Amino acid sequence: MSLINNGDIQGEVLVRNNRTTTDSFITDTMLQDWERMSHVWASSYHKWPFTEGRASTTYVRNEEWNFEGYKSDSIRIMQVGGFQLKKLNFKDYQTYREMEPNGDERVFTDYARTLFINPNIDVTGTLTIWGQYQPTIDPTDLTQETLFSSWDQEGNEALVEKMSGYMKRREHLIQEAELHDQRAVAKLEEIWKRVQDEQYNYQTHRDSGGMFERFDILRGDITDELIKRDQW
Repeated sequence: MSLINNGDIQGEVLVRNNRTTTDSFITDTMLQDWERMSHVWASSYHKWPFTEGRASTTYVRNEEWNFEGYKSDSIRIMQVGGFQLKKLNFKDYQTYREMEPNGDERVFTDYARTLFINPNIDVTGTLTIWGQYQPTIDPTDLTQETLFSSWDQEGNEALVEKMSGYMKRREHLIQEAELHDQRAVAKLEEIWKRVQDEQYNYQTHRDSGGMFERFDILRGDITDELIKRDQW
């Protein structure tokens, strides 16, 4: 059967393990909890491209910000008014704020689950962040689709295996439970390998700077235009 929504997944777990929720050993609530736990586990197993998210809000000059639902230390890109801010490590950000309390450099950092944005930046408008969010699921809604459905549907097979592992542990069949766990991992690794195989196609923009940038000692500028062909 196709594994698309919660009802499909929960039903498949019962069929494969020759169980029903009416035999008192397993309840609907148990099955739903196992799916919820399996979904959290699978969605966090890798930094999946399909758990990358974006959030926007109106920027005001606060230094501390929080975005619920995003994983710790996962905000990779931040823009205010369409201008990108540079991400510093927390220590360097604190040093900058101490040494230049009125400095207006477009910088930010994070500590624990709090973002810190230089309140003196010279831009305003919409604050947008890109990072890794934590997907949620309501297993009581049997028509709801999972993170993998419709796009990477084979990932739902990993949920079935992981849920079967929980069931086998309840039956005290530890070795069988471990086997199901291994199958779940293997399925997710297949998806991850396919994702990685496509990474080769990404290219770096010429203005990204790379590892090093040229520094003009006399003018104090960093630029890639200091050395030009045929300038003599």
